[in-house]
Amino acid sequence: MGVILFELALTFYFAATIVSIIELFKGSRITSKIILSSAGIGFAIHTVSIIYRYVIAGHIPITSAHEATSFFSWCIVLIFFILQFRYRIILLSSFIMPVVFVLMLSSAMLSREIKPLSPALQSYWLGIHTVLAFLGNAAFAMAFGIGLMYLVQEHYVKSKRLGGLFERLPSLQTLDEINYRLITIGFPLLTLAIITGILWAERAWGRYWNWDPREVWSLITWFIYAIVLHARLIAGWRGKRAALLSIIGFLTILIAFFGIKLLQKGLHVFL
Repeated sequence: MGVILFELALTFYFAATIVSIIELFKGSRITSKIILSSAGIGFAIHTVSIIYRYVIAGHIPITSAHEATSFFSWCIVLIFFILQFRYRIILLSSFIMPVVFVLMLSSAMLSREIKPLSPALQSYWLGIHTVLAFLGNAAFAMAFGIGLMYLVQEHYVKSKRLGGLFERLPSLQTLDEINYRLITIGFPLLTLAIITGILWAERAWGRYWNWDPREVWSLITWFIYAIVLHARLIAGWRGKRAALLSIIGFLTILIAFFGIKLLQKGLHVFL
């Protein structure tokens, strides 16, 4: 049952991804409706899939690479729909749904075995720490998509090609403001995730900081987004610089996320 639900969600995300790419070149009301419908149905099925796995496993399904990648995808789609409800930027799907699909496809290729929790993971901190981290990272994923949109729109403005896609993209000012809001949401969530992780580490291993690869990369990510906020508030960095830093920040998140699996070492190796 769980496999069927996951594969159905993947299929609808794939459909949303294909149509969102078409939307990038030739958008219409029909393609917009197909994107939102496909992504919405996929998200609903995905939600049921996560709940089903939670019931079977007896804990939040986020303790394996398959589960973590799936949950990360779910968080990104959740933030996407929140932004869509607030700003009605359907073109954002063209930059975000491919990321969601690649993550879900990666999750589909990983082991789906449900293993018993190790003693260190049998803690209420598991849900608190991981949910904060993934929601924060999902907000940064949205900032990544907005950053890409900003660079595309800036290219059109500088080249003075003011037709086609230019008219369908939000203004540079709007994109910059959305990017800033997403970072101001993601940064506190990441900060709380690091703090709860430190508290959990002390309780589980007797040390607040273990220089685990995931811890190090999370700290690097935290500093990048701290620089973004500081530079914007103090030095007045906006626009292209902020967009580029948002893109770089999300790339460090992906390195941290998939790098742990490749290194096969550290306290977060279960992911």
